[in-house]
Amino acid sequence: MEKTTLAALSAFALVSSITPGPNNMMLMASGANFGLRRTVPHALGVGIGFTLMIILVGVGLMGLFDMFPVLNIVLKVVSVAYLLWLAWKIANAGAPGNGESPRGKPMSFLQAVMFQWVNPKAWSMALSAIALYAPDRNFAAILLVAVIFGLINLPSTSIWAVMGVSLRGWLSSPGRLRVFNWTMAALLVGSLALLI
Repeated sequence: MEKTTLAALSAFALVSSITPGPNNMMLMASGANFGLRRTVPHALGVGIGFTLMIILVGVGLMGLFDMFPVLNIVLKVVSVAYLLWLAWKIANAGAPGNGESPRGKPMSFLQAVMFQWVNPKAWSMALSAIALYAPDRNFAAILLVAVIFGLINLPSTSIWAVMGVSLRGWLSSPGRLRVFNWTMAALLVGSLALLI
């Protein structure tokens, strides 16, 4: 891959990874509600899960969706249902810890890895990255796209968890926490616009 294409891929990875979407909204809410240490498995699951998703989309899943268009509808229905459930959980999350554990628990590493498969923004990013930067679906090109995304995605999404952590003191007021959690839930539901 030539330098200009690599630079374009890196820019695409940065912009698509750091902008708001389901992963980033949930990481911010998790950082605010559970702290950074308890959010690290969630952040790692997003970064590693999405990198794996790019590889699997590139080596065959993209073709499967081309062959069976009904899979697009199934994916949309499952994605909407799961995102609505997650939004409800975020809206009803408990207070940040004052030594005691908040209601609920942060998303685990495995849950975050699996979430990529119902995340509409992740699908859009993976499909676009392969179509633009590995159109011949050569494994070396797919792997390069995945590595670039892996290197850029984890720090980009983790910024959102850190922003959530920085709000913990301000969110010690139950009223502000309620508004924050409901706002994060509404933004997560708003991200469903990618499906429509």
